[in-house]
Amino acid sequence: MPVKQTLVGGLRAVELNFRSVRDISSGKTVCYFSRTHLNTPGLGTLMPETFRPAADASGKNKELFNLELLQLSESVRSITEAGRYFNWITLDMPLSILSDRTSGALADKICEQFSLTANSFCFAVAESVLREKNPDLPENVARLRRRGYHVLLYGFGEIECPLIELSRFNFDYVLLHPNITESIGKNERTDIAVNSIINFINELRCEPIADGVKNSTEAEAFYEFGCNFCAGPLSGDYVTVDDLIE
Repeated sequence: MPVKQTLVGGLRAVELNFRSVRDISSGKTVCYFSRTHLNTPGLGTLMPETFRPAADASGKNKELFNLELLQLSESVRSITEAGRYFNWITLDMPLSILSDRTSGALADKICEQFSLTANSFCFAVAESVLREKNPDLPENVARLRRRGYHVLLYGFGEIECPLIELSRFNFDYVLLHPNITESIGKNERTDIAVNSIINFINELRCEPIADGVKNSTEAEAFYEFGCNFCAGPLSGDYVTVDDLIE
């Protein structure tokens, strides 16, 4: 049965906004990050940091993920029909969903419903996965990739992030924490540290993406260090799919 979108007060229960990932050398948009807003009857619009823990606690995470997949697929189709070029669009995948071996099959059903290919989707996983000891998690990342989906780790390089644990996972992309961008240009030692982190990611055959990039000076520094893509104020804030198309 096709998944149907739920309405709350005339609005979709799940809404996605999008921001650009740009190629530093050309300035062109190559991909989009999405962010989910949840519209509720009594609490208004909720952000992910508010509704995700509640969804996990109530066992509604799978139902919510289905709605997010549906909204993402509608957006992918709209952006494609508008002639906008992109490689993929992210969708946040909570650990509870990543732990479920059937999550790829859920995505397959939605792709089939909308006649989409898996490589239009990139599932974004929080850096907290690196602190999890569940041996199924790295294999589930590999399973998603074998199905044709991209998988991205975000928040990498935060103060308590266990860098070495990245080697257990075979991610396509690694989104650097904005704190790393804040370190660019402070002094020679911090630049060496940033350069080392980017080299580490590249050596693991992942593609680094700088986040929180505010100006061309920061973007050029990342490019010189071997990071080809950036997101943040320089690339644009989150907008609705209608604004993105216009």
